[in-house]
Amino acid sequence: MRFEQYMAELSHVQVLEPAEERALWQAYKENGDASARRRLIESYQPLVFKQALPYRQYQSVMDIVQEGTIGLIEAVERYDHQRGVAFSLFAVHRIRGRMIDFLRKEGSVDAPCLEAMRPGEDEHAIAWKDQIPDTGVPVAEQAEHHVLCDKLHQAMDRLPGKEKTVLESMYLQSADAKDIAADLQVTPAHIYRLQKTGIRRVRGMLSKFMHYWE
Repeated sequence: MRFEQYMAELSHVQVLEPAEERALWQAYKENGDASARRRLIESYQPLVFKQALPYRQYQSVMDIVQEGTIGLIEAVERYDHQRGVAFSLFAVHRIRGRMIDFLRKEGSVDAPCLEAMRPGEDEHAIAWKDQIPDTGVPVAEQAEHHVLCDKLHQAMDRLPGKEKTVLESMYLQSADAKDIAADLQVTPAHIYRLQKTGIRRVRGMLSKFMHYWE
């Protein structure tokens, strides 16, 4: 498939309404509905396009799109819809990371900025970019998210070593409690106790900040 054909197909993608998207996540994550999984992947394909657009002049652009789609699929499979984090914010880093890894292996780029418009990009491409539904998070919300993340990381840095390791492994690396227990040579029950204690400590450290945030 040519990149122009790919863009034409994207014009048929329909943006999900919030209620519809919540229902799809529930159907997929809680009931294993394969059709819901496929619908979610299709509806977020424009997010892959936006990350690939700066490289539309590359001969390997469709390979880049394919890598980004793999990142999107991985994000769909790893996303926890109950945590309240926007999927687009969660997925974009995995999509971009897949593309960067591919480009580095190909020797095509050194730490690219995927958000930048490549020199020589024509008006047709810019028009297509504007027409693709914006599935991203508003700038203000992203700013709030980054501030909160900074505060959260500061709080976690103050945790005792094992509690910090457990929370980072479970929430940042999506590791299983049994695997963490094996690494730390403790029981899974102990891991859950460390998790509970760590969360309580973090909440305590963030309580004053959250009071002013509200």
